[in-house]
Amino acid sequence: MRLSIVWLSFAFVFPLGFVHADEGEQGFTPIFNGKDLTGWEGKPGGWWVEDGAITSQSTEANPCVKHHYLYWKGGEPANFILRFKYKLVGGNSGVQFRSQVRPDWDTWGYQADMEAGKQWTGCLFQHDRGGVVMRGKKAVIAEDGTRTEEDFASGDELQKKIKADDWNDYEIIAEGSKIVLKINGQLMCEVDDRDAKLACKKGIIALQMHPGPPMKVQFRDMRIKILD
Repeated sequence: MRLSIVWLSFAFVFPLGFVHADEGEQGFTPIFNGKDLTGWEGKPGGWWVEDGAITSQSTEANPCVKHHYLYWKGGEPANFILRFKYKLVGGNSGVQFRSQVRPDWDTWGYQADMEAGKQWTGCLFQHDRGGVVMRGKKAVIAEDGTRTEEDFASGDELQKKIKADDWNDYEIIAEGSKIVLKINGQLMCEVDDRDAKLACKKGIIALQMHPGPPMKVQFRDMRIKILD
C-alpha cells in the first residue's frame, strides 16, 4: 500500500490516508448513469450520451464558437475524490470543481485541465490565475498570493503517461486547501492553495466544451467519494 504524500521541503504533511491511489472503489458513488444526462444540465443540444459516455463535439459544419459547460446537479462538494475516464480527440477541455455557475452556461473556479496538445493536461487551471500549478510541480500559495514551488518530475516525461486520442483515468483529490491531480495513476501536480482572495473552498462540478477547431470530448465512469 502506497504511503501518503509528504512535502518535507514545505514543512507540512498531508494527513495519513489523504491520497488513496490503491484503495479501490469503496465509498464512491456514481454521478453519471451511463445512459442519459439525468442529474446534469447544460446548453441545449450541446451534450449527449454516446457509447455510454457523456459527449460533446464540434465540427466544421457545427463549430463551437463559445465555451460552455455541463453542470452536475448533485451538489457543491468541498472535500472529495472524483474519478472518471476521459477521451479527447483534438482541442481542449477540462473538469471544473469547487466552481460557481455563471450566465450563459459558463463557470468560474478550479479546472482539472486536459488538451490534445502538450502543455495543459494534468495542470490545475483557474480563470483569474491561469495555471495555478503546472504539470510536474508542487506549490504552496500563501494567503497573500505569494508562492513557493518545486519540480517533482519532468512535465515532458509526465506527458508520456497520457494516452492521445484514447481513454485516460483522471483523479481529482480536494481536501481543505490541498489539491492533487493524477492521470493513469501518475501524480501530475499538487498545490496547497491558501490564497485569501482566489482559493476555492466548495462549488459545482462541470464539464467543459471548448471553442476552436473541430474536437470531441467524452467522459464516463464518473464517481465521487465525499470526504467531509
